[in-house]
Amino acid sequence: MALDRSRIRALCFDVDGTLSDTDDHLVARLAAMLDAIPLVSGRRAERLARQAVMAAETPVHGAYAKLDELGLDVLVFALRDRLAAIRRRGADLERTRNLAAADELPHEMVAGVKEMIVALAAHFPMCAISTGSAQRVERFLRHYGVREHFVAVIGAQTTLRMKPHPEPLRFGAAAMKVEPHQCLMIGDTTIDMRTGVAAGAQTVGVLCGFGAESELVATGAQLILRTTSDLLGVLCPADDPLGKTASPDPNG
Repeated sequence: MALDRSRIRALCFDVDGTLSDTDDHLVARLAAMLDAIPLVSGRRAERLARQAVMAAETPVHGAYAKLDELGLDVLVFALRDRLAAIRRRGADLERTRNLAAADELPHEMVAGVKEMIVALAAHFPMCAISTGSAQRVERFLRHYGVREHFVAVIGAQTTLRMKPHPEPLRFGAAAMKVEPHQCLMIGDTTIDMRTGVAAGAQTVGVLCGFGAESELVATGAQLILRTTSDLLGVLCPADDPLGKTASPDPNG
């Protein structure tokens, strides 16, 4: 099914792998550990790390969704937040060499996304929907100076249910004063596509994160983009005069 641009009144963005370059961050951490293993170093370590991260992402999201379904997510997230607080107290986040503590630092933003957000904010209300904590997403958006462009930041504990349940998107739609079917859900995983479909929203899959094109299409993506910032050229081509993707050319 093709994207119906005339129906789009608001934008719902996933965060990890869509706005935030989380996959490269995780790959770098895992590759650093693999690099110490004999015969698994350098480029081979990075390749294996990327394959592992990509393979684990959907099952991890699925596990979070199952905890949410069973009503155990509050307990798990409370424990995670307690451990994170202890970790922060024991490390200087600006100078630490501790990989676990460094994870609290804001990740890189996907190339071209900041400019895209600023341009699209002139045309659409936006919200961010994450299975992580809202506080972490808030820090990320403030760090890159774009928090003001988001009507709402929806984390794992903002609503009773989380993605792929439609409640987070419905919450975002209400905050943006539109109906769920008028929203466009943009994300990099099957969880994001299923969330959009369940809420009656349209969906766009991006390939700069964890998901593969075939699985995104199979779970409802109506449009596939190489990278998130390409959305600007789709929705507001006049604001994207170069008409070029920010994604590196795989051929060179």
